[in-house]
Amino acid sequence: MLGSSKRTTSAFSEQIETIIGPATQVKGNISAGGTIRVDGQAEGEISAKGDIIVGETGIVRAQIKGRSATVAGTVHGNVDVTDKLELTSSAKLYGDIKTGVLIIGEGAIFKGACEMRNGSDKSSETANQSRDMKPNPAKS
Repeated sequence: MLGSSKRTTSAFSEQIETIIGPATQVKGNISAGGTIRVDGQAEGEISAKGDIIVGETGIVRAQIKGRSATVAGTVHGNVDVTDKLELTSSAKLYGDIKTGVLIIGEGAIFKGACEMRNGSDKSSETANQSRDMKPNPAKS
């Protein structure tokens, strides 16, 4: 019995490493080795090797960089995630985004530019560059 609750606690702590509570305000650069959740206010830059979660009460005025992000609160700033960005129905995002996958819930607000990227984009860019570098005998 104790072993199973230990595993649940351990799994939870591995999922969210840092929590900024609803009554907390942080100014400056935040660098997290794992997943971070913001339910309070953060200003500056947030970078995480894991995921970034902005809860419904979270207000972020920062550039966000990480693996994936879920926004349920308000973000004023650019978001750059390698995997997935999810804006829930209560989300408000004012800034540009770069992501592999974008999910926008009904009712979410997003004002900014969006750049979608995936692994095949790089290979097609390389192919286009190498094709452009080859001499064209028809032009001689």
